[in-house]
Amino acid sequence: MSIKPKDLNLGTIAKRFSDEGEAYRFLESIRWPDGQVCPHCGSIGHAYFLNPKGGMRITRTGKTSARRVWKCGDCRKQFSVLIGTIFEGSHIPLFKWLLAFHMLASAKNGIAAYELHRTLHISGESAWFMAHRIRYALEAEQLFGTLTGTVEADETYFGGEAKNMHKADRERRIRGRGPSGKTPVVSLVERGGRVRSQVVADVSGKTLGAVLRQRADTSAVLMTDTAGAYGEVGREFASHQTVNHSAGEYVHGDVHTNTAEGYFSQLKRSIDGTHHHVSEHHLHRYLSEFDFRYNTRKMRDGERMIKAIEQTTGKRLEYA
Repeated sequence: MSIKPKDLNLGTIAKRFSDEGEAYRFLESIRWPDGQVCPHCGSIGHAYFLNPKGGMRITRTGKTSARRVWKCGDCRKQFSVLIGTIFEGSHIPLFKWLLAFHMLASAKNGIAAYELHRTLHISGESAWFMAHRIRYALEAEQLFGTLTGTVEADETYFGGEAKNMHKADRERRIRGRGPSGKTPVVSLVERGGRVRSQVVADVSGKTLGAVLRQRADTSAVLMTDTAGAYGEVGREFASHQTVNHSAGEYVHGDVHTNTAEGYFSQLKRSIDGTHHHVSEHHLHRYLSEFDFRYNTRKMRDGERMIKAIEQTTGKRLEYA
């Protein structure tokens, strides 16, 4: 890659990669640092570039395209760097994708789809779908294992008041403890480290126990409030310490859930101020975005952008 991550900003991206060929080369340098990887057979470094006549590729419809196409020397199939990623099938110029990645990676409070539409001069529907594809790439399932050390667990709620909902929605969504009709979210925060957030059906002991067993190592010191849902699963950890919020206790020595609550504060301010409304159906992708930004908070914006692009491999989200 001819440009250093620390030098990546909207200005340099627009200047260096407004040429589609350069944008393709930049993406290839990120996805294929050890040589071209064939998405069909998996061979590495055995592909050769199909250089079009006249330097410009002609599509089936007769239009010119800067798309860089390779042919695998093993399976003899053609491919580009977009295959098998969130970019596949997109008609949006690649340099606009790069701008969108930097915008989402660098904006502390996130970027609304309308802002992408206005800035990149693409349709509102394309901007909305583009943002969700990027958020899908930011999902952290394959990035790291269970949380360790001191892990704070807490839950919060998203959504409008039950009295403003349709009767059918009220009957479907009002369940268990917590604010009526809102969507519960539980976050586990590793002090000084990472966060994992998840939309859950309810905040019962069975549900929260399953999340904790999946996300946190049993060697961790678990810190929660005194909610009964954490009682049973808490006994499975090295230590389970609590603070009694109902009694006005928020800190007891080094026992608190303030790190998790601080994360919720930033998350809610961002969603309320930037997105205004997030549906229950898509909430998990917004959580992926904010988890990613928190987990890479020590990186520069350009480094965070590169990290996000690296995670596009093997991700494909179709509009349907």
